[in-house]
Amino acid sequence: MNTTALAFLGDAVYEIYARKYVMDQGEIRADKLHRSAIRYVCADGQAKAVKSLMNDFLTEEEIRLVKRARNHKTTSKARSASPVTYKLATAFEALIGYLYLMEEYERMEDVIAQALARIEE
Repeated sequence: MNTTALAFLGDAVYEIYARKYVMDQGEIRADKLHRSAIRYVCADGQAKAVKSLMNDFLTEEEIRLVKRARNHKTTSKARSASPVTYKLATAFEALIGYLYLMEEYERMEDVIAQALARIEE
């Protein structure tokens, strides 16, 4: 599968979970919700999460996918992240997209829950 397309889908899926996670914290004002969600959906947060997950949580198959997505040549540029950080974030999104397309929803939710927790650390 094309990892860029997986990242495109994974970005949307992950953002929904991150927004719900922020809403579950009790805030109701949209501007504060948006500011709170940024730390979870920005490239820095996603890169931090995927690096941590690769150490002790992801399966070998998931790690291979992340590495393939990370190394995929891309023409897009990050606005506020280094190229390495941007590639790691894109790889994380590709993993989420892959799990979603494979209908591995329970595993996807476990990965997302771990990512959100590790971003908070």
